[in-house]
Amino acid sequence: MNKDTTYTISELSREFDITPRTIRFYEDQGLLTPARQGRNRIYSRADRTRLKLALRGKRLGLSLAEIKEILQMYGGANNAPQLEHFLKILDTRRKALAQQLEDIEVVLGEIDLLEKQAREQLEGHKIK
Repeated sequence: MNKDTTYTISELSREFDITPRTIRFYEDQGLLTPARQGRNRIYSRADRTRLKLALRGKRLGLSLAEIKEILQMYGGANNAPQLEHFLKILDTRRKALAQQLEDIEVVLGEIDLLEKQAREQLEGHKIK
């Protein structure tokens, strides 16, 4: 892929299966900085990469502020600080998801117990 390759908003929205409005929202949030050609937005390979990373961050449950912070660190000569920060964010997210999973398992256990009790009571009504 040529480093001078550019994309339209329609091409990016089709590629990532998102709406042009979503892309414009990320632009409004400062995550993308397309060039302008008249009224048209022209997205660079860097914009495409930033969009891809932003969408990945969203899937991971990162906030827009976290995504923006990571993207702003991206591209320096030494990316070790960015990677260390990213690892901290991932660790925090992993812990939050593990807690959510534990909470869900507790609630599912309660549902199982209540369901069992309700079925037993229902059976008791049928016998009488």
